[in-house]
Amino acid sequence: HSALGEGERFDTWRRGRSGEFRVIVGPRSALAVPLPDLGLILVDECHEDAYYQMNERPYFSAIRAASDLAEITGSQLVLGSATPTTAQMFKAERSGWHIARLQQRATGVKPPRVMVADMRAELRNGNSEIFSRALMREIGNTLRMGKQSILFLNRRGTASYTFCHSCGEPLKCPNCDIPYTWHASRGRLECHYCGSVMKLPETCPNCGSDEIHQFGAGVELVEQLIGEHFPTARVIRLDADTAEGVGNHEKLLSRFARHEADILVGTQMVAKGLDFPEVRLVGILLADVGANFHDYRVDEHTFQMLTQVAGRAGRAAEQGLAILQTFQPDRYSIRSAVNGDYDRFYQDDLRYRRMMGYPPFSRMIRLEIREEDPDLARDRSYELAAILRTEIRRRDLKTRLIGPAPCFFPKLKGKYRWHVILRGPDPVKLIRTLDLPNVRIEVDPPSLL
Repeated sequence: HSALGEGERFDTWRRGRSGEFRVIVGPRSALAVPLPDLGLILVDECHEDAYYQMNERPYFSAIRAASDLAEITGSQLVLGSATPTTAQMFKAERSGWHIARLQQRATGVKPPRVMVADMRAELRNGNSEIFSRALMREIGNTLRMGKQSILFLNRRGTASYTFCHSCGEPLKCPNCDIPYTWHASRGRLECHYCGSVMKLPETCPNCGSDEIHQFGAGVELVEQLIGEHFPTARVIRLDADTAEGVGNHEKLLSRFARHEADILVGTQMVAKGLDFPEVRLVGILLADVGANFHDYRVDEHTFQMLTQVAGRAGRAAEQGLAILQTFQPDRYSIRSAVNGDYDRFYQDDLRYRRMMGYPPFSRMIRLEIREEDPDLARDRSYELAAILRTEIRRRDLKTRLIGPAPCFFPKLKGKYRWHVILRGPDPVKLIRTLDLPNVRIEVDPPSLL
């Protein structure tokens, strides 16, 4: 893994190649260890986008690489997940793969009971807090029973949006053109993409007004409010901020495992395979976070995250309870997560993708231009699109070109981003023979954001 020094990494690679190591455990890079008699490749939580290398070249899917390696070496490939992607399940069914369904937990206890808290009704009934009445009641019940709770909100910080009430202008990161996140514990605004920070100004940089306010809750605010509602409860917050530093992540989880805290408040870190037998209650504070991004996989991600988080409840002898708070209770991904019905979600998502022509009914390539000059980024993307359109017509390919257009996050780390999307039976055929310098090319990308 990446924390190994160069010497340690080479020594592991050498001893694996010689056959001295019989089992290699690791992330994507583990596939590069040339075991002489490879017999099994096991990919745990195969739905995770972390298996797609996006931050540096080569951009590739470790799932696809593992599949190819298994075929080359004649090895058995096992992909494990409670929430496989729609594309993975579609391929498994069409390719005749053996699908082993685990119908019960290892302990035999039933999956958690899931309750829906419709936050629209909460507002109509006069409750404007981020906690529904049902969740507050069950947190209190869980504390009285001497059990533990996990509260999940996939937003860091105290508030996700800081703006001026007078002119409406948000305070944005100059490098990324994205609103800063307010961190009350650090007393500053932070950008979670490039790491830049800013002190909270006394007056608006745009109009000079002193009406600077925050909107949108993060886990820091949740931690604060829980402390106010349940002053005797012991609370631990687990996010990228508290987990900073060597060993902090493990220390926080170990404290919770030893029941040195009653409530764990966290971001998606609390969804990753945690197994705490004393956890009775899981509260998902806003199931809609991220569900409205302009990406064809948002419902897949929503279903996966909600199912994984809810599954942290009741993992020992007694059935647990998950309370899912949402403003969109009828959304198909949320409805399926509430019912614990993967098959229903899969069929609904497949129907939507077939209608729209999205993968797995097509293949997709994303070509991205990044430039410090916004006009240059736009002009280069239009030139790229013109070249691709000419080639599509000349070769009479059944490939659709979408764009060019600014990316969902149009500026990150000081660079403006435009992209062109290719969709069709075999868009790789189109770009394989083209010279496309300084273009980021992602084949079957996990995200279009």
